[in-house]
Amino acid sequence: MWAFESVFYQIYPIGFCGAPRVNDGITVPRIRKVADWAEHIARLGCNAVYFSPIFESDSHGYDTRDFRKVDCRLGTNADFAAVCETLHEHGIKVVLDGVFNHVGRGFWAFKDVQEKKWDSPYKDWFHISFEGNSNYNDGFWYEGWEGHYELVKLNLRNPDVVHHLFDCIRLWKEEFGIDGLRLDVAYCLDKDFLRQLRAFCDSFGSDFFLVGELLHGDYNQFVGDGLLHSCTNYECYKGLYSSFNSMNMFEIAHSLHRQFGSDQWCIYRGKHLMTFVDNHDVTRLASILTNKKHIPLAYGLLMGMPGIPCLYYGSEWAEQGEKAPDNDYALRPCFEEPKPNELTEFIKKLIRVRQESDALCNGAYKNVVIQNHQLVFERCSEKERVIVAINAADYPYTANAGELNGTAADLLTGETVTMNGQLELKPYSVQYLKF
Repeated sequence: MWAFESVFYQIYPIGFCGAPRVNDGITVPRIRKVADWAEHIARLGCNAVYFSPIFESDSHGYDTRDFRKVDCRLGTNADFAAVCETLHEHGIKVVLDGVFNHVGRGFWAFKDVQEKKWDSPYKDWFHISFEGNSNYNDGFWYEGWEGHYELVKLNLRNPDVVHHLFDCIRLWKEEFGIDGLRLDVAYCLDKDFLRQLRAFCDSFGSDFFLVGELLHGDYNQFVGDGLLHSCTNYECYKGLYSSFNSMNMFEIAHSLHRQFGSDQWCIYRGKHLMTFVDNHDVTRLASILTNKKHIPLAYGLLMGMPGIPCLYYGSEWAEQGEKAPDNDYALRPCFEEPKPNELTEFIKKLIRVRQESDALCNGAYKNVVIQNHQLVFERCSEKERVIVAINAADYPYTANAGELNGTAADLLTGETVTMNGQLELKPYSVQYLKF
């Protein structure tokens, strides 16, 4: 699967393109801006773009009006098709947000129910009771997503709903040439629907990628044969930043071993989960880390640990943004052009090293040295062995372990490192050592 050896770049189009927060009905080809960034994305080394919602919606994109039409605030289907063509020309895959759990109140089928009530042929597309009322005074009650009644829950056990969604996916494949889907709130989706979706998407070929948004719990319930190829690794997201903030690398080391270690009880060995340090729903890394010198170290950890790394647009130059109650737009800004800096160059180097390393993409995981301020672990495949070493302290540190023997190439500097059971780590440093 191509995604397992890829690095993703996430774009939230409505924010990225500077579109109005509420649908104004005016068609403007703002989405073509992404094509202007294709060179930047490719230079970073990212070979896949994950687009947050692009289809016609009431406001933020997750309140869909029509899955068959690109949001007018972003342009037309033809505009987005041109963007996809440019990305593909740069060797970049395209993954769209599949928001299948719910739609907006402006969704065409829901509006038909509002107008015709019992007489609507679409009344069974939703979870509706005509014996109640909504807080919008629709004259009927309906189920909303987690109490958000601007988001109307779809009935995914209705074959007509499933047929409509699959027709839309087929349209996206034919019109845009998409390479996969990220499933919004996958933890809410009916498992039978997921199995049908996987079987349908497999008809496009075995390399059509499905990744689900999962928070906590057992990811094995959703990832595996006949289900999803991957899911978001929120457990390690939390460990990535809080291990630095609390200066306790035992936290992330524990999570990584629990998930990918060699012990029989380690639960996700062989799986490729999507990893990230921030996204459109959480405070950006540059704002959440208390010591800004830890920013490059967090990326060093991200690119060295098991998983499929995903960068959120703007964070590659340490853009700040804090999540606020009921307002995520601070996390979803518009940039006129990329603002690369020293961090960008470091991330570029990390990505190049990762994508050239079979061990970092596919290797097993083993903790070697764990201290409050340091973490050294091993990634090992049949082809190579790589040691990843992180020193989050402001002082040098000497790591001692039997695994730290022999001569290795430092993949980030090109230097040769000779060890005799010890590895000298500089303050605030990252090393990738290939044996």
